[in-house]
Amino acid sequence: MGRFVKIVLAMLLALTMGPSLAQQVDPLAPPVSTKRVEGDVTSRAVPRTPGAPGALSATDVDALLDGFVPYALASGDIAGAVVVVVRDGKVLTQRGFGYADVAKRRPVDPRRTLFRPGSISKLFTWTAVMQQVEEGRLDLDADVNRYLDFRIPPHAGRPITLRQIMKHTAGFEEQAKELITTNPAKARAYDALLKEYMPARIYAPGTTPAYSNYATSLAGYIVSRVSGMPFDDYLDRRVFGPIGMRMSTFRQPLPQPLRPFMAQGYKLGSGEPVGFEFVNPAPAGSLSATGEDMARFMVAHLNGGAGLMSPETARLMHGGATTRPIPALNGMELGFYESDVNGRTVISHAGDTVGFHSTLHLFLNDGVGLYASFNSTGRNGAVGNIRTQLFTAFADRYFPAPRSIRPIDARTARRHSEMLTGNWRNSRRLETSFMSIGGLLGQAKVGIAADGSPVLPIANGLNGQPRKWVEVAPFVWEDRDSHERLAAVAGPEGVTRFSINSIAPFMVFERVPWYQNSSWLLPWLYASLLALLLTAVAWPAAAVVRRRYGAKLALEGRPLRAYRATKVAALLILAVLIGWAALVSTMLGNIEQLSPANDPFVLTLQLLSTVVFVGGFAIMLWNLASVWRRGGGRRWPAKTWSIALVLAAGSVLWVAIVFHLIGWGARY
Repeated sequence: MGRFVKIVLAMLLALTMGPSLAQQVDPLAPPVSTKRVEGDVTSRAVPRTPGAPGALSATDVDALLDGFVPYALASGDIAGAVVVVVRDGKVLTQRGFGYADVAKRRPVDPRRTLFRPGSISKLFTWTAVMQQVEEGRLDLDADVNRYLDFRIPPHAGRPITLRQIMKHTAGFEEQAKELITTNPAKARAYDALLKEYMPARIYAPGTTPAYSNYATSLAGYIVSRVSGMPFDDYLDRRVFGPIGMRMSTFRQPLPQPLRPFMAQGYKLGSGEPVGFEFVNPAPAGSLSATGEDMARFMVAHLNGGAGLMSPETARLMHGGATTRPIPALNGMELGFYESDVNGRTVISHAGDTVGFHSTLHLFLNDGVGLYASFNSTGRNGAVGNIRTQLFTAFADRYFPAPRSIRPIDARTARRHSEMLTGNWRNSRRLETSFMSIGGLLGQAKVGIAADGSPVLPIANGLNGQPRKWVEVAPFVWEDRDSHERLAAVAGPEGVTRFSINSIAPFMVFERVPWYQNSSWLLPWLYASLLALLLTAVAWPAAAVVRRRYGAKLALEGRPLRAYRATKVAALLILAVLIGWAALVSTMLGNIEQLSPANDPFVLTLQLLSTVVFVGGFAIMLWNLASVWRRGGGRRWPAKTWSIALVLAAGSVLWVAIVFHLIGWGARY
């Protein structure tokens, strides 16, 4: 019985688990390329600001990379990487490390190997938008319906604009269905998906950052409509062509001439490749590009948009309209987000697919750009820390700045930390479909350490341990050991939102509403599952005991029917929950399963949930009335258990309603 309880609870826990990144395998240690290329990628250069450190040279950067990247790849089980640094309109260095294809032992070549930069693709879409703004075809503050052949309904009486889309404040919930596939037969045209899977709006436009692939794809569609060109053609002619990006494309599948140069993507470098990934919301993430071509893109933006847009338009895009969801943290520009470090102005973007993980940083006032892309997730998701540490090491080596942390008084700091404690949810989430069940166990629980500092499990340090936060201003904390910063918005009603510097431009955390709060809901649910499990298991066990000793169940008529109905209801409730757990964990464990192929299972479980959870609760109420009926002769254990069963079935019904297991539809 205990084992069965664990299985049921484990299945429920699986509702919120995504793909495991914790596969324990030996690290791959491929040979490292020492190839370095210097040269012009544009004729116009921007001089460095006075005082920029002279140590930033090709020789020194190569020494940094040689000391960092090979070990990081080997220890993280990552197949390969490309790293590019530009300065003053030139490639300072561009390096390939490890393998583009492990089985073929094909090394990464920064000139010829194509990587998939994921959401860095968005910067190309935003560049296209700004070109059309500059030419007068688009207005950043107009209702986007002006440019569409279908309608985005207003929310809170307000339409959305391109400015809000570029700042990720359009208010859309997450959209996950048919996001990525490696099966060409399942690839979808992005414009068809836009019309089929419009996500719900969960925030009033312009109020809350919630990162959105859907909104970016919508912007690409708008560019196509106002320019009169298919989006891929537009990029070829207006973005790639003018700056010489000859080894880059958004097209899926790859054009035949580029296919031999495509790197394989991996979960683990020692594992099997995942295959070419078709990113269905293409304008949000379908780019394939070499490191050298990404250098050309960085140089163009560092040089005031040279070849792409006017300097005035580039200034507007890079920092003329910063939005700061939390004033003390980094903000969102028009497409780029801030990642300022050591007093330097830095605009950035990162990107991830299943097999590729990339980051791009532009030190605007220094004429310097850093791009890195890795073709594996790595053991325990190692690539996330590796790319963060690469940027940090680069910034601290070439743009150092003195740092002094001055904490506020301990009493105030503890009080502010206490105000931050509780359960929080990410603004970027699936909210209105059955997939919102992930929010039950995925809540961020903020606690308080013995020294009075906050404890945030969502923001552990590179060592995997909670960061050591020091409050340096009211509701502003700095990590002692890194550049990370935490800040919160507080008012008369308390702390209403918080975030950390690295994600603040496009995601914040907000209080979980009481009716979804896992602090009370999970213990209640676990106790309920145990009660239902004991009820189901005790039925045949009691029958065996009675038969063994020749005893008879002292019930008949209505009480007997109610008694038996509770056992059946308990079994059915558990069965449907296990069905949901199996389905959702399968879908979250393999992004390919986020597809219409699972729609029949979703709809069947929704129907069963309505019948079984509602009917089961009704049966438990019927049993309660039968047990407590005057003159029924039932003893206190039966009466107590009848109450427990009502509460148990009620808790399951509550979860099913608030997390949309009861409903109809397979959009998510």
